[in-house]
Amino acid sequence: MVFGVYTGPQEPEKPLALLSQEEQAELGARKMVEAMQSCPGKTVMAGGSGFVLGGFFGLFMASMAYDVPVGNNAANHISELPFKQQMKLQFSDMGKRSLSSAKNFGYIGMIYSGVECSVESFRAKHDIYNGVVAGCITGAGLSIKAGPQAAAFGCAGFAVFSTAIDLYMRSESAAPPSNDYDD
Repeated sequence: MVFGVYTGPQEPEKPLALLSQEEQAELGARKMVEAMQSCPGKTVMAGGSGFVLGGFFGLFMASMAYDVPVGNNAANHISELPFKQQMKLQFSDMGKRSLSSAKNFGYIGMIYSGVECSVESFRAKHDIYNGVVAGCITGAGLSIKAGPQAAAFGCAGFAVFSTAIDLYMRSESAAPPSNDYDD
């Protein structure tokens, strides 16, 4: 059994020392694929990739936002500071914004992926409804502190967004149209 799924009769595994190099590589690859297809593996991968994507997004957005005053005094603009001080402030702010965005994207990716995998495992089906339910639970969970109305809007918003993305992704992998002459 692999993560609750019966995969048929299994032959007993030989000790690692008795396996050839090719058999060891095959066993290692099989274990890696099993780990990546598990709910914890999918959750960690989604969190990591969300963290990286969020970091780049935060870095990009932070590089565009230097038209605001520095500090509490509205008379101080970043353009009035010496160049070295401007660069120090900009890089510091870019790092903070990038890290904040990376954490948020990683957190959302982990929650969504973990919930979707859990729902799929519970339902024992792979269809679009898993993403809808995961989007609803994720959106509601992220906005629950703001009250039940915010949780309902978060649920609806994330569910609609998740459905739109799933439908788009499924349309790209569909069979080509019958008038496709690229043979």
